[in-house]
Amino acid sequence: MAFTLPDLPYAHDALASLGMSKETLEYHHDLHHKAYVDNGNKLIAGTEWESKSLEEIVKGTYQAGAVAQNGIFNNASQHWNHNLFWEVMGPGEDKKMPGDLEKALVEAFGSVAKFKEDFAAAGAGQFGSGWAWLVKDADGALKITKTENGVNPLCFNQTALLGCDVWEHSYYIDFRNKRPAYLTNFLDKLVNWEAVAAKL
Repeated sequence: MAFTLPDLPYAHDALASLGMSKETLEYHHDLHHKAYVDNGNKLIAGTEWESKSLEEIVKGTYQAGAVAQNGIFNNASQHWNHNLFWEVMGPGEDKKMPGDLEKALVEAFGSVAKFKEDFAAAGAGQFGSGWAWLVKDADGALKITKTENGVNPLCFNQTALLGCDVWEHSYYIDFRNKRPAYLTNFLDKLVNWEAVAAKL
């Protein structure tokens, strides 16, 4: 199935007052994400993956234990990752966390504050490029994970509830090399908690 670049669910300047500039979204969505879509389409053309769903491609091309993943996986997974990333952010100054999500986070991590602390630490501690995740395991337990490059929770049969891109192109324009500040801002100002709760 051909990859398609989705429109952002908000205007390019909608998150500027919250710490993610129009310039960042123009580079990150319009150029970086588009490159994963275009390259992915070229790589799957004429292969067994051409008619598969995006999720099937990610799961089917992931190579556990590989030092480096293959090109089809890298582009497909990054397309999937970014689709989720745009969905879990949103405009608006006062984003309330739904009660069911808050309860689940308190049960899993002790408090919402501790969840945010641990999530930010996972993202800051990911060496090089990658992602920080809030996932639901097959047994229903919530966990914080981090992955290198484009690897994502689909590879481990987990459900991704929240993902934060910690590749430098996601934050360098707005935060330079201050990844921890970017992560704190993401959690405090950018996350659309209703979108996260809907994935529970």
